[in-house]
Amino acid sequence: MAERAEGTPDEAGAGVELPVLLFAGFRSIVDALHRELAEQGHPDLSPAYGYALQSVGRDGSTAGEIGRRLGVSKQAAGKTVEKLEALGYVERVDDPQDGRRKLVRLSPRGMDMLVRSAEGFDRLRAEWVRVLGAERVRAMEADLRTMAAADAFRLDMAAWFNG
Repeated sequence: MAERAEGTPDEAGAGVELPVLLFAGFRSIVDALHRELAEQGHPDLSPAYGYALQSVGRDGSTAGEIGRRLGVSKQAAGKTVEKLEALGYVERVDDPQDGRRKLVRLSPRGMDMLVRSAEGFDRLRAEWVRVLGAERVRAMEADLRTMAAADAFRLDMAAWFNG
């Protein structure tokens, strides 16, 4: 067992271990999901594209709205939209409310990916329940809801990591 520096808690793990373990758990789920999605016909989809597709929403969004949701510039969002359009996940259409604007909408391929993604997350959670038990997983989720700030769930993860 590693020695602890004087003044550190005599518990399992140092303070830095908690965020590292939380991130590792997050990565294990997201990476497993993307392996599944690749096997199901979505090999080009990165986690960042998944967040971008979530930010499009069911009713569509402008590139500016997508950028705000992701915490990136309109230009960066536009480049992401171009790539997603080239991959067949979104389409640009005239905004029925304002003919000067273009809306980005999910294509059938984008909708398929989001449905498969939701199903995959359910399967992965079920695996955690199988290994850890339903009570422990529910308790962990409740504890994380308690500790996470009210505005903690945002899609701007890339912007947050990159400063």
